[in-house]
Amino acid sequence: MKEPLIIGSHKVGEGYPCYLIAEMSANHAGDVDRAIKIIQAAKKSGADCIKIQTYTPDTLTIDCDKEYFQISKGTWNGENLYTLYQKAYTPWEWQERLKAEAEKVGLDFLSTPFDKTAVDFLESIGVDFYKIASFELVDIPLIKYIASKQKPIIMSTGMGTLGEIEEAVNTVLAQGNKKLCLLKCSSAYPAVPDDMNLRTIQNLKNTFNVAVGLSDHSLGAIGAVTAVAMGANVIEKHFCISREIENPDAFFSMEPQEFKNMVEDIRTAEKAMGKVSYHLSEREKNSRLLRKSIFVVKAVKKGEVFTEKNLRVIRPGYGLEPKRYEEILGKTATQDIEEGTPLGWGLIK
Repeated sequence: MKEPLIIGSHKVGEGYPCYLIAEMSANHAGDVDRAIKIIQAAKKSGADCIKIQTYTPDTLTIDCDKEYFQISKGTWNGENLYTLYQKAYTPWEWQERLKAEAEKVGLDFLSTPFDKTAVDFLESIGVDFYKIASFELVDIPLIKYIASKQKPIIMSTGMGTLGEIEEAVNTVLAQGNKKLCLLKCSSAYPAVPDDMNLRTIQNLKNTFNVAVGLSDHSLGAIGAVTAVAMGANVIEKHFCISREIENPDAFFSMEPQEFKNMVEDIRTAEKAMGKVSYHLSEREKNSRLLRKSIFVVKAVKKGEVFTEKNLRVIRPGYGLEPKRYEEILGKTATQDIEEGTPLGWGLIK
């Protein structure tokens, strides 16, 4: 088994509980106190980690009205990139406070930097690991810079071809950094089941020999739970206090009770997956008594022949195994036997 990825106090990989990330993104809606409440609610809902994003509109794009910078499809149709990021970004002056709050309540703190200045800022506040967003999968200079910090990296692969994913992975490895997890992602908001292709998760694991997971933008929990059953070691899900609070990410984010239910379903799925085993549990051993076996169904006298009229294979399982039925027919009884008696070898001559 490959060595697990160490993130904070958690081990991530085969044989360990799925690592659950609550993505705050824009759900603070510009209110730092709401951001604090989101962190606290994420902890209560069973998350292992709270994730934010570190950028400003000016580090991510330029303030320009040309058509290239207009969004014409999808959830944010009609938005200008710069003004969208103005609504969505998490002010950098909050982030050290948010990190401290996460640590206070017992959550790991993760952020996605979108340029080198964001990486430098996150280094200055002491982050332990990084997230690379799907849209930045092709930003090889940024990936190289992040990897050079020699900290664990969780990298989403949405929209990426196999060749692009391979190039990004090789960029990380070329920096001597092997602490990598890849997330399958459908970069639509929200994602629809037809586009999720969760079988890719196991293929990513086999191809790149790293921990894998799902960055899940779909509605509900079925995608996340299914992904865990298919080998995901990490689940990332957008998280909000309430979808009624208007912001760019609210529509496809989970509320606390929904996230809590998802966590419970994932933990139940992990128990159900278990391990390869043919060992009987105590509950199964008890159930074996309800299997079929050979019973005397009509009173038999000593010396009488066993026939299909006085022997049957029925439930429960206190008699001889059904596979012995045919070899017993024609043999005789060693004693008188009452109807309803399980047949044992001592009753057969």
